[in-house]
Amino acid sequence: MKSPLSIRFFGLIVLFAFLALCLGAEQVYAEKIKIEQKDDLPAHSYTTKMKAIDIVKDAKALKKLAKRVKKDLEKDLKKYDIQDKTTLKEYYGNLGIIAFVNGRWDDYLHYLDLRTELEDKESTKLTRGLFAKSYIKALRSGEDVRTVFKREYTAAISPLPYDVVGDDLESSKGRAEIFTENLIIGIIQERIQPILDKTDGEMDKDMAMTLVGDYYLFEYYIPNKDIVLEVLTAYLDAHKVEKPDIWADRDVNLTAENKGKPVLIGVWDAGVDMSVFKENCFINKKEKPGNGKDDDHNGFVDDVHGIAFDLNAHKTPDLLYPIGEIQDRPRLQHLTKGLSDLTSNIDSKESSDVKKMLGSLEPEKVKPFIEDLGKYGNYCHGTHVAGIVARGNPFAKILAARLTFDHRMIPLEPTIAKARRDSAMMIETVNYFKEYGVRVVNMSWGYTLDEVEAALEANGAGGTVEERKELTRQIFDIVKHGLFQAIKSAPEILFITAAGNSNNDVIFDDVIPSAFDLPNLMSIGAVDQAGDETGFTSFGKVDAYANGFEVMSYVPGGDQMALSGTSMASPNVTNLAGKLFAMRPGLKPAQVRKLIEKACDENKAGDRTVKLMNPKRSFEMLKKM
Repeated sequence: MKSPLSIRFFGLIVLFAFLALCLGAEQVYAEKIKIEQKDDLPAHSYTTKMKAIDIVKDAKALKKLAKRVKKDLEKDLKKYDIQDKTTLKEYYGNLGIIAFVNGRWDDYLHYLDLRTELEDKESTKLTRGLFAKSYIKALRSGEDVRTVFKREYTAAISPLPYDVVGDDLESSKGRAEIFTENLIIGIIQERIQPILDKTDGEMDKDMAMTLVGDYYLFEYYIPNKDIVLEVLTAYLDAHKVEKPDIWADRDVNLTAENKGKPVLIGVWDAGVDMSVFKENCFINKKEKPGNGKDDDHNGFVDDVHGIAFDLNAHKTPDLLYPIGEIQDRPRLQHLTKGLSDLTSNIDSKESSDVKKMLGSLEPEKVKPFIEDLGKYGNYCHGTHVAGIVARGNPFAKILAARLTFDHRMIPLEPTIAKARRDSAMMIETVNYFKEYGVRVVNMSWGYTLDEVEAALEANGAGGTVEERKELTRQIFDIVKHGLFQAIKSAPEILFITAAGNSNNDVIFDDVIPSAFDLPNLMSIGAVDQAGDETGFTSFGKVDAYANGFEVMSYVPGGDQMALSGTSMASPNVTNLAGKLFAMRPGLKPAQVRKLIEKACDENKAGDRTVKLMNPKRSFEMLKKM
């Protein structure tokens, strides 16, 4: 991607030439250090004696912190040749928000232009920065700011093509509904302040920028979100048209008349309610259910339908994540559906109830609110995935393999010992798949360096920011090596994983397993019902794209709910792989992968190729083999 040639850049070229004459060419023209992985960038830290909430509420203190962050960001950009667009956009975005809170409007607009130039996703390119640009015009007008802002924001939103930006604007409206001052205060008090208390006031760059962003929300966005909601609601109501659904015409549903063979499919996830899939259950006939014994002496107790590990990577017979009192399940399901509907602009009783709840939510209630959402997410995720995997395939037999994710705002502290247990768990799980003849495994999850580092930080562990970064890499590499070797050791199994929902390059950010380059692993991105790339889907190594927007499937207990994410896209591809294996059991993983990839339709997203799965065409290719 070419950089824009501007007067400012031309001036810098002239300045550098002048410095070269004065200082010597070696100093000025020294090559930047090439950065090919995010972890190679330096860590930056800042200390404060103030409470986090006091920094956000004190403009002088906040701008002082922002100035220090700005200096480090600019130094990095001068020293390093960052190869990743997403990381560059993050740098420009951070510098832009710092410029905005300091009233440097032209600098903000300059950084916005730089981000837009790097953007591949058309919808994001069209919608990014519209609030801030409209607000800047209002501030410069000399008239009533809110009146002008409404006029300018309406003028910016109104001409946008709904078929391109509709989904993103619906999400923007949902976020506006969710953002409240009390919600942000609660997060600061329950997540950020405990970290500062444990680290003697030390914070990393990401936390510092979180505080800058919170100040922006408090000072500019939340006071005007009523206008944002009014304008977005009017636009969405005027343009509400259902996008065409391309997937129904592409799908292939099998019946008993197809005379397929049973195919064992691993759902490696946060747990599955197997009672929902009575016709599609793997059954270990050597194990007697519920007797608390390892009847077949394979190392697992009561593994009738699969295996499970708890948060500490210890074996447990519970295939479904333990949510606590089952009576609480309807409330958490209601809450989760409400938030999902809210972010998708769906007017429902659930979304209405959530809006009311958010409107009255006190800061001290924020932690249980967020943790409840995370808890139910863990509880329902695997069942939802399994429902997509088994849809339209009477020959599918689901083998559940549970691993457990932490839903708490202050998660379990990562350690070297825990990483070794996690690594062993992953190897043991894949060995179980091999032992029982699993053909394809769905993995709608990922593991990142950022996740490890954030958990260490939340616990005040790992020493200084630099020391914590080093420990993070040690812990991460142990798990990474174990998972990579486990998948590599099973060439007879096709592993299909979600790319991720962070709109990032998974290779640059070292996201596992989606960044793994293995012949028996596919990474799947998400598009919507019309085949358009979603704003959240990650990229960098995506072998195929599938529907990951408002996908309907089961949750524990047998109800159905629509959820979005690459977690929903990945099992759509696993579903196709399972059907291909069922109809032609002799296929090898490489052949199934080829049948999926070669049948894809290709679209472009900037300079990237979006390959849309096409089950019907895959089956046409199968008939010709």
